[in-house]
Amino acid sequence: MTAQILYEQIGRLAARHQSTLKILVLVTKQSSFQAHRFCGIRYYSKMSVGESTNAPLLLRLVSEACTTANTAGSIVRKVLLSGELGVVDKGVNDLQTKADRCAQYYIVQRLKRCFPKATIIGEEGDDVSENLEGLLSPATTPPEPLFPEILNKSVPEKLLSISEENVVIWVDPLDGTQEFTKGLVGHVTTLIGIAVDARPVGGVIHQPFYEADGVKGRTMYGIPEVGHGGFTVTPPPEGKRIITTTRSHSNQRVEATLAALQPDEILRVGGAGHKAVLLIEGRAHAYVFASPGCKKWDTCAPEAVLVSIGGILTDMDGIPYRYSKDVEHVNQGGLLATAPGVDHSWYLKSIPK
Repeated sequence: MTAQILYEQIGRLAARHQSTLKILVLVTKQSSFQAHRFCGIRYYSKMSVGESTNAPLLLRLVSEACTTANTAGSIVRKVLLSGELGVVDKGVNDLQTKADRCAQYYIVQRLKRCFPKATIIGEEGDDVSENLEGLLSPATTPPEPLFPEILNKSVPEKLLSISEENVVIWVDPLDGTQEFTKGLVGHVTTLIGIAVDARPVGGVIHQPFYEADGVKGRTMYGIPEVGHGGFTVTPPPEGKRIITTTRSHSNQRVEATLAALQPDEILRVGGAGHKAVLLIEGRAHAYVFASPGCKKWDTCAPEAVLVSIGGILTDMDGIPYRYSKDVEHVNQGGLLATAPGVDHSWYLKSIPK
């Protein structure tokens, strides 16, 4: 049984019978899933490698975001295994779990510690506070960078002079919460997008439940005009049109748009981050959502990663989104993203107005 299948079975149990998971926790108590006690003072007092280097600010931001997202993914896994999802209904099709709250609290506290002058906007608001005891391993040394090569990359002149005060970091600690509560954990991602002058300059997508070669979680990053890592770019198949769209937020306009594009296949999945991964991996040509609904924290990181490999992300009229700290959070113009090498303009012309 693969780890992802195991996680999905556990997730379904968590959604239906949270008390059942207490048995699983007892069984795995002595396994690698057992969390250690956490000393917040000791952990947050440590200086990261990203802080201590002389690398350009942009590279330090992305490097720290990668390491932070990777740890947040571990928090998400441990919350699932605990069986205590702590689901809160925030509104129509808008759920929040303990994993959302704990992951955001960790991400925000960590990034504030490293970049105190940056603006950080998280999906769960400004007042999220959670006890992380049992969800983090004790840190006796600063965490090593997940991708050491990031700090040695060349940065264009225009990105060398950015200041911390102008940085806006958009955080979605658990993209695909509805799927998470239903055990569809393969749809879940953690997103950290970095914007300067209202445009994405770096993005991190982490998949907590991805596993390869015994390593749990996969982190990928993209820095437009600089580089990317954590994945291999794969072109989508020729001679077909595969479109990915929402799994649970469809409406008449969304369906009419999809019909007009005449796809050979439609992949209905959860999470904006997950849909972006389908484009990155060449499993879909376009991500189409012809309706307001997704937010800036859903798209900032995916846009940065897609642009870094030659993809495009805009609203349904081809207008790029802005990511300044005072911008409206909802993406009112819907979303159209295309994989590298795909003709974005064809989709714009084919979408009914």
